[in-house]
Amino acid sequence: MPKRASFRIERTLWGDDTRHIAGVDEVGRGPLAGPVAAGAVILPMGQRASGKFRFLKHVNDSKQLTHGQREELAPLIWENAVAAQVGFVSVEMIDRIGIAEASRQAMLSAIGALGVRPQHLLLDAFPLHACKLPQTPIIGGDGLSLSIAAASIIAKVARDRVMDGHDTAYPGYGFQHNKGYYTAEHARAIHELGPCDLHRRSFSPVKEMFQRQLGFFDEPAPEPALAAAVAAI
Repeated sequence: MPKRASFRIERTLWGDDTRHIAGVDEVGRGPLAGPVAAGAVILPMGQRASGKFRFLKHVNDSKQLTHGQREELAPLIWENAVAAQVGFVSVEMIDRIGIAEASRQAMLSAIGALGVRPQHLLLDAFPLHACKLPQTPIIGGDGLSLSIAAASIIAKVARDRVMDGHDTAYPGYGFQHNKGYYTAEHARAIHELGPCDLHRRSFSPVKEMFQRQLGFFDEPAPEPALAAAVAAI
């Protein structure tokens, strides 16, 4: 039976009287379009998956859940968390500072907006050197820590809704379905329609298409590779 996220890591910190532990995770590093987002969630100290917190039994890495499961869990997390926030960094900023730094900035934004100051951060892989709070980066943390998993869920749902809203403003790219990630259909749309304002100019193949528009290349644009969809990160 596959492992699920739990409070094992949190309980060690709670035992040291660290009450407010924020799980932090980002979503949207890999897409060709749209912002990167990060969630931060502080769950109640010593809580168990029972009573009104039964929903915690189903909280796991957002990538392991269906769209419907995430949509069902996100409002329960917002309602029952001690504090929760989502931060975004725009496409323009991603292109300016790079996706790694943009991801860190999204995390810092979410942490800074929390209504309760965390005493410790649990991070999915990334250390946040710019943040002076005590922190523990955990490889694969969204599948191990319920706090990080909860953060991944609210961030994923919030970013998906942003991309759904852009589907009407930028028709033809299928943002409601692909959420900005690479798919064969998305690649065809970029090739046929050209990149739109939501596309990350620093990401291939969008970068090369923008360069062609600016006349950096003389040869015609190649057909887009019809590769399998890039897995959500």
